[in-house]
Amino acid sequence: MLFQNIKNVISSLNPDTISEERKAILNPLAEFIQSKASKNQDIRINFICTHNSRRSHLSQVWAQTMAYHFGIKNVFCYSGGTESTALFPMAAETLKNSGFNIQTISEGSNPVYSIKYSENEHPIIGFSKKLDDDFNPKSGFAAIMTCDSANEACPFVAGAEKRIPITFEDPKAFDNTPQQAEKYIERSLQIANELFYIFTQINS
Repeated sequence: MLFQNIKNVISSLNPDTISEERKAILNPLAEFIQSKASKNQDIRINFICTHNSRRSHLSQVWAQTMAYHFGIKNVFCYSGGTESTALFPMAAETLKNSGFNIQTISEGSNPVYSIKYSENEHPIIGFSKKLDDDFNPKSGFAAIMTCDSANEACPFVAGAEKRIPITFEDPKAFDNTPQQAEKYIERSLQIANELFYIFTQINS
């Protein structure tokens, strides 16, 4: 069972607010998931951004959560960057405020977090890493480019079966401003809503 606060967030989502132009950007990921699900194959999705600090983590966590919510089996979500920095604290705080149980496993310049969406499911391990880190899959995955700079910097992702640009505006633009928390939750909810839409397209 999902934690109740996460269920509340999901019940507030409305994929009807997504434009047809945006759905056309999202549909290739739905098609990738469906093609794997139809063959009972593992579904591996690596969300890639420049620093693996904000958007790629929000996408990874929400995608894993939506797969669980919709009962789509064998979905394994990852994230990576063209360089590694740290999972930005406000991104972790935003997930916490949406109902995720977040524990810091290790401190330091690149902390490691345990991110849980359900009491009995494996936690997502959140930390900043390069896209080809040993933690991530080496082949048979969809590479989802969540920011323009990573999309431009990585025309080719080694091992990716499919490369799909689904870019989001960076909430980092609002760091150290009064709107910071509001803009992070806005971006997180956009990502959640769009992944909700993607998983509604899947026939398991």
